[in-house]
Amino acid sequence: MRGYFGIGIEGASKPLNVGTLFRSAHAFGASFAFTVDADFETESPHGTDTSKASEQMPYYHFPNLDNMMLPTGCTLVGVELTPDAIELPSFKHPARAAYVFGPERGDLSPETQEHCEFILKIPMKFCINVAIAANIVMYDRLITLGRFAPRPVRAGGPTEEKPVPFHGRQLFRTIRDKKKGNPDAFRRTPPPDYSVVDGTLGDDED
Repeated sequence: MRGYFGIGIEGASKPLNVGTLFRSAHAFGASFAFTVDADFETESPHGTDTSKASEQMPYYHFPNLDNMMLPTGCTLVGVELTPDAIELPSFKHPARAAYVFGPERGDLSPETQEHCEFILKIPMKFCINVAIAANIVMYDRLITLGRFAPRPVRAGGPTEEKPVPFHGRQLFRTIRDKKKGNPDAFRRTPPPDYSVVDGTLGDDED
């Protein structure tokens, strides 16, 4: 699966939820995790983070929204139950994305929502635990962007093989190589071996 993603939470106050969130992010292959304006001790999430995700992927703590920095080209996606949010089953995940969730017993702040390029929501009757919501979003990203065999029409397992990766033909990087189309003609001749001259070793050898 091409691209990358990160998982973050704003205003977190329950370290156990954050630890579960980071552990799930690690399991789904997140490239990094982050918190914004978190109110807990940095070491405390290890109680539920049994995979020690913070030792396996980068973790960033941003004291506030103004200090939050994401990689160039990374799309910030907010997850919140708002009337105009995009429903998750209809959302096209960006190849490079950072998903940010609101705090427990709270909403994603209006300031953070303004910074998000997209706001998506999970269609359900009421809010659920933030770690569970993150798992649903990451799973949806996995099945939509990953390479899997297509689902069959009838109930049961797949009836078709997983798509084979296609890498395309070889491309030459220089204009000269493109014209010639013969890379062997441009391979440099290796330098001569000066350690042996006329069958005898050089002066620098024993």
